[in-house]
Amino acid sequence: MNKHLIILLTTLTIAACQQNSKESEQKRPNVLFIAVDDLRPMLGSYGKSFIKTPHIDRLAAHGTLFERAYCNIPVCGASRASILTGLRPTRSRFLGYDSRAENDAPGVVSLPAHFKNNGYYTASLGKVFHFPDDLAQSSWSEKPWRAQIFRNNRVIKGRDYQLKPNQDLQDRPGKRGSSYENADVPDSAYFDGKMTKRAIAKLRAFGETDTPFFLAIGYLKPHLPFNAPQKYWDMYPKETINLVENDFWPEDAPREGFYGTGELRKYHGVPKEGAIPDTLALKLKRGYQACVSYTDALIGEVLNTLEETGLDDNTIIVLWGDHGYLLGEHRLWCKHITFNKALQVPLVISAPGYTGDQRTSQLAEFVDVYPTLCELAGFKIPDHLMGKSLVPQLENPQAKGKEYVVSRYGNMEAIKTDKYLYTEWIDSVGNVTDRMLYDHIKDPEENVNISERSEYVEVVQELSEKLAKLNESLN
Repeated sequence: MNKHLIILLTTLTIAACQQNSKESEQKRPNVLFIAVDDLRPMLGSYGKSFIKTPHIDRLAAHGTLFERAYCNIPVCGASRASILTGLRPTRSRFLGYDSRAENDAPGVVSLPAHFKNNGYYTASLGKVFHFPDDLAQSSWSEKPWRAQIFRNNRVIKGRDYQLKPNQDLQDRPGKRGSSYENADVPDSAYFDGKMTKRAIAKLRAFGETDTPFFLAIGYLKPHLPFNAPQKYWDMYPKETINLVENDFWPEDAPREGFYGTGELRKYHGVPKEGAIPDTLALKLKRGYQACVSYTDALIGEVLNTLEETGLDDNTIIVLWGDHGYLLGEHRLWCKHITFNKALQVPLVISAPGYTGDQRTSQLAEFVDVYPTLCELAGFKIPDHLMGKSLVPQLENPQAKGKEYVVSRYGNMEAIKTDKYLYTEWIDSVGNVTDRMLYDHIKDPEENVNISERSEYVEVVQELSEKLAKLNESLN
């Protein structure tokens, strides 16, 4: 063959390979990772027609909705550290709201760090890790950003009030303002609105580059205080708000689990002990619903920007609430318990090339998210991960999933199967001191603890053994 022809063919081959490599680089999917604080699956797409969440519902219509997804621990800091490292909480790791992944799992490559190490630009806006500086240097390509204001010589971060009476209450040393607020202000006035504007600007900037990105955005609402612009309160007239029907402790349930709703009681105007008055409970429920719709509207702005920039065609979107939430069920508010209302979470995954408008009833848990995103992006799955990819359910919602998922909080350890939710209380030497068992087919609201009934002895033994085996593998 002619020498010059060989050189020409070689040059063309190299150029073609470089072009293919460049196109492959550009086709790597982006990731939009949306965290919502204290969001239980009380959404239109989860069959709750009274709640107005058209934008999250629209996302669900473009992706796969996991009807039975569970957090691995019902408290924000620990749940976030767990999902972002792919590690399960244990009796000595990820214990509370103030958990830090860098302390409890030193040296572990976080989910955003894995994407960063694979050539992605990674950014964190709002509440993603509980502490913005947790694993920040390894995880993010830029310094994590959160909205804050400076008032009366004090930096205000998470609890943002617009009404002066509440600001004055908050400005007292060591005190908090009201547990709710309905100020007649624009969406951009509160911290989540400010964060959304920054997220929109970030997406527009990403739309001008070819660099794949992992953008994590974390919404504060509907976390307490239930502050949202007045127009979202107006969506839920007070006469449409009802108290829960099961405002009683479950029959035969251990009193050890009754934690007294301490988080709520730190706010001004909330009784320090005893039942939450009905008048306040109704306002809190209304405020929670208003905050859900407010957050939904802000998420809608982000999704609209994704479409306007054309990034939606090549972006994986994951929406998740860090844990469930109680709104008076069993006379409890907030989380910190292993009832289903505290453990079950919304989880929606939309990915390029996968069928939308799907629902799966297969069990899923948060430690599954990290390996799922690795598989969708075509990355090697790190050896330390403890979950299982959910891609089979994206491909076929009926594909067999997990036999059970597990959660824990404090000295409570819980296991959820298709039919049952079982909890054990464990003392300092590993003995079971109390337990709960609920049949979700017969008793979905968990009103009667059946763990001590003779006909469930074998069920309790089987689930207890599964928990013990898992704990043994984690130690």
